Amino acid sequence: MAKSSAKKSEKTVEELTYEEAFTELEGIVASLEDEQNSLEDSMKLFERGQALTVHCSALLATAQLKVQKLAGDSVIVFEEESE
Repeated sequence: MAKSSAKKSEKTVEELTYEEAFTELEGIVASLEDEQNSLEDSMKLFERGQALTVHCSALLATAQLKVQKLAGDSVIVFEEESE
């Protein structure tokens, strides 16, 4: 089953939208946690997951820059409430 998870997307990582990349990353994490994969398959999944993580981070950073550009100084930074 691991092979189908690794080849689930025919697109390259760079072609994926944030939502597509994140969904695929969630599937990879679930596969690595729940399935019995060979070492080779696990390594392929891990490598794809690392690439997806980098891609998602880059897309988020780009979106953040766009929001800051559009909002200028009026961006309000929300801090998480501590419990």
